[in-house]
Amino acid sequence: MKRRAIYPGTFDPVTYGHIDLIKRAGKIFDEVIVAVAHNPTKGPLFSVEERIRFLERATRSLRGVTIDHFDSLVVDYARKKGARVMVRGLRTLSDFEYEFQMALTNRKFSQEVETIFMMPSESYSYISARLLKEAGQLGADLSAFVPSFVADAIRRKLRG
Repeated sequence: MKRRAIYPGTFDPVTYGHIDLIKRAGKIFDEVIVAVAHNPTKGPLFSVEERIRFLERATRSLRGVTIDHFDSLVVDYARKKGARVMVRGLRTLSDFEYEFQMALTNRKFSQEVETIFMMPSESYSYISARLLKEAGQLGADLSAFVPSFVADAIRRKLRG
């Protein structure tokens, strides 16, 4: 039986930190489904379709990685996909507090889906999509934080 995990998130935009976690999860699991959340309450910069295209391009050389999207409870999506594990990234203590609360809530909804936490490599541990969008709005070069095609898209979207 294949070991399948989902890595859900907004990915607005996908960063090198996200890609790092996808690669590392791919070493543990046979299949990693990167699931883009429909979450209009977060006011995403990019549409779900754009985020999916960015992720597909950023991960096309990675074996066992598929990109999908969902607009339901994440544990319902995991069960539908036959994934018993959900991967979540932790960068900071504040991430831990939020993710811990979310993991316990998800466990109440579904005891058969476990959450595992992974930390990104140290070189990516400070990257935040929110901060990148703010820096991009001010004209910063984001190529050290996101793939060049994502940096170009951010620049076009924010600077016109």
